Amino acid sequence: MVPVRVHTVLISTQHDESVTNEQIAADLKEHVIKPVIPAKYIDDRTIFHLNPSGRFSVFVDTYKTGKIADQEILALIKENFDFRPGMIAINLDLKRGGNLRYQKTAAYGHFGRDDPDFTWEKAKVLKANKA
Repeated sequence: MVPVRVHTVLISTQHDESVTNEQIAADLKEHVIKPVIPAKYIDDRTIFHLNPSGRFSVFVDTYKTGKIADQEILALIKENFDFRPGMIAINLDLKRGGNLRYQKTAAYGHFGRDDPDFTWEKAKVLKANKA
């Protein structure tokens, strides 16, 4: 089989908050796509999805039902969780056990089940970093 063209390019990245999505897209095209995909395979019909989910953010709104203020909850979340994809995999030990571990989630889901393979079900005690 000989490639004719690239239909779609999808790239998601981690980045500093100060970098705009426009700059990320320009940098991806220049420093990743151009060096990796030969120009003859990209045409005016090629679809680019560069950072399609946009910026990741956490929003807390307890609708005034929380025992502490929403901003304090948000601060606790930011202090206690690292949302970078690689760190999520490490912190939840997602690579342990291979795919068999995830096949169990195909039946009856994975929420609320007491299974040691479902590391994401273990509650984490949050600690406030008091300055």
